[in-house]
Amino acid sequence: MPIPEFIVETRKKIGTDLMWVPSVAAIVLRDSPQATAWAVPEVLLVRRADNGTWTPVTGIADPGEEPHDAAVREVFEESGILARAVALLGVGAVGPVTHSNGDRATYMSVQIRLEAEDPSAEPFANDDENTEAGWFPISSMPVEDPKWRLAIADAAAQRRHPESFVPRLGLSKR
Repeated sequence: MPIPEFIVETRKKIGTDLMWVPSVAAIVLRDSPQATAWAVPEVLLVRRADNGTWTPVTGIADPGEEPHDAAVREVFEESGILARAVALLGVGAVGPVTHSNGDRATYMSVQIRLEAEDPSAEPFANDDENTEAGWFPISSMPVEDPKWRLAIADAAAQRRHPESFVPRLGLSKR
């Protein structure tokens, strides 16, 4: 889906000024099809059409939309995968970011771990925001951005040890 209409309308009023935007990062994990005691989980990734990088599914929450609902919606819109939210991984500010069109934004990112309703379902680029989608073992994923590698590692850690998981996004080191 292109830029949400409420963002387009706000940009008409504020131009490229810095904007505070509610967003979600949806980290979808599944067991490896070759499940063994040592198998690492796989993560759903999409290749962004704008810059060619592989990332988890991300998106902007609509006005009044709950973050977990936005994450589920974005996963389906971008990959065709039906998923359910299972854990909050962290909440924090990301940015400021200057987009290629000059728009500036800081995102209030809510990172959520999801599970596929059908773990055998194969993802596909379901919109024009991405050119590819796929499952990747987290031990050999094509993600280069450290913030996404950290988010995926946090999702795997929360999945493996939910009782002792401590989110890193949004917590300052003291």
